[in-house]
Amino acid sequence: MKKTGKWIPYLVFIGAAFGAGFLSYVLSARGMKVYSKDVVKPPLTPPEAVFPVVWTILYAFMGIGAGRIYKKSRPGHFPGGGNPRGALGLWWGQLGFNFLWSPVFFGLGAYGAALLCLVLMGMAVLGMILEFWEIDRKAAMLQLPYLLWICFAGYLNAGVWRLNG
Repeated sequence: MKKTGKWIPYLVFIGAAFGAGFLSYVLSARGMKVYSKDVVKPPLTPPEAVFPVVWTILYAFMGIGAGRIYKKSRPGHFPGGGNPRGALGLWWGQLGFNFLWSPVFFGLGAYGAALLCLVLMGMAVLGMILEFWEIDRKAAMLQLPYLLWICFAGYLNAGVWRLNG
């Protein structure tokens, strides 16, 4: 029974990441169809099939990293520096911005507001990575592809805003 319990934090955080992503998608699906047909996209925009693959990997890495941090947040499990609870607070904060971005960008077509949301998400992810680093470097490293993707998404978002007003 104890061995099964060690996977629960990972399942909870991976589930939270995928759940937020799925709900965000549901709220944005109609706008995504309009975006696909009517919006001028910047150079280097990947094919639509790339996005679900990338997000599947990123959500899994997000959840695994948070699960590692959570396991160290329990009393007696983390003698080192850093603040596991604060790191997890940043994790939940970035997930909130992640959840909001799609409905703002696709649902409302508010590209400037979406870019601001993306910048705030990037700041939260960077802060999260720095906090994770003090606690568990593997957990922090798992978040680096996410930060890189957010930077690329910022380029795409800014390009759409510029090209479509």
